[in-house]
Amino acid sequence: MAVKLNRKALTHARKLIESGKVERDVRDDWSEHAPSTDEENAFIEKHGFADFAEWYLGRDDEGSDGTKGSVSFPFGDFKKIHRCAVISLESRAGQHGHDDIRDAAKKLLELMDSD
Repeated sequence: MAVKLNRKALTHARKLIESGKVERDVRDDWSEHAPSTDEENAFIEKHGFADFAEWYLGRDDEGSDGTKGSVSFPFGDFKKIHRCAVISLESRAGQHGHDDIRDAAKKLLELMDSD
């Protein structure tokens, strides 16, 4: 799998932080705060896959374009960026050798925490 940093999503995440759309939750909250499959599908139906992909820091160019399998490392609930999601994805990206995604997540956390 050739997962790379999704730069459009990184820009989107920064804009969310700059506009104050941040959920300052704790590390283990993401399992409870992550959107359900039904919520994901509803978002795609209403806004399209391109907008959906902007909520994922990972992009797999080898995956079928326009499918959920082509994106990874979610950071929010389609309304706000969640601190717990960014902590989780930073850890998982590091474990799987996706250093560019790990480093981007680290910078997002620093930006969130500087407010």
